[in-house]
Amino acid sequence: MSPSDTSTAPGTTTATATPSGSPGVQELPRGGTALFPRYRLVGYSGGAAEAFGRLGIGSLQKRTEEIEKLGTKYDGDGREPLPVLELIATVVQASPGKDGLHRSRTSDAEIERYLKVARANKALLLLNIQPGRADFLTEVKAMSRWLAEPDVGVALDPEWAVGAKERPGRVYGRTSAAELNEVSLWLSEFVAEKQLPQKPFVVHQLASRIISDVPGLRARRNLGFVISVDGIGSREAKEETWRKLVKPLPEGIHTGFKLFFEEDREHGRLMTPAQVLKLKPRPEYVLYE
Repeated sequence: MSPSDTSTAPGTTTATATPSGSPGVQELPRGGTALFPRYRLVGYSGGAAEAFGRLGIGSLQKRTEEIEKLGTKYDGDGREPLPVLELIATVVQASPGKDGLHRSRTSDAEIERYLKVARANKALLLLNIQPGRADFLTEVKAMSRWLAEPDVGVALDPEWAVGAKERPGRVYGRTSAAELNEVSLWLSEFVAEKQLPQKPFVVHQLASRIISDVPGLRARRNLGFVISVDGIGSREAKEETWRKLVKPLPEGIHTGFKLFFEEDREHGRLMTPAQVLKLKPRPEYVLYE
């Protein structure tokens, strides 16, 4: 068994740390080295194009302030809200590109811009990966420079992970527990090697067919491993999807829930924080797009 499977979340230091506790100890932006159960993550997703989500519309600082305010509505059960900026960092493309992989990577300058705002507001930055025909591990490793920071995590979007002869947008993408376990093991060992605090590792799941063998998923002590239930619809439809997707999750895997400001409202009223907190189990990451 690897060190990342047996050790508790590390809290020691590297030269790039921005400590908020004892000298030389890396911590999460608002203290401590473990995400759960102390925190509930609350965030917006998006990117350079407005179509990507709320996060990319207007002033990034104002969006972050909105997340902060929204988070206060999710603290009724004693959890501290921790703001999240989920940036689409590997973007799926309709065209194959020169390498034929149907994806492009956001520039370091743009990632740095988001990290600067996240850090100024003691928030987390999550790098969302839409891999196209590339594999998740390669794309996550490509973000190593950023993942070496104590306040940067990763989110995988397997809806956009297609096969070598498939085109994103024409078919639903998919992944497997085996592939996700490979990525989570690498990232957990990376966290241990760099002596980082526990890192969020989010996987968005639209439907049961998106991830095969969900009961085979492995929790990692160095990661806050979250399966985030995705999908547009009415409150009733979203709750039904929630019950279906969280039921097979193994022990140690945390839950997330996604809402869409515009698309969900086409099917009724947007769920309120109070309604979201009535879900069982209560989501530990709430994401808005």
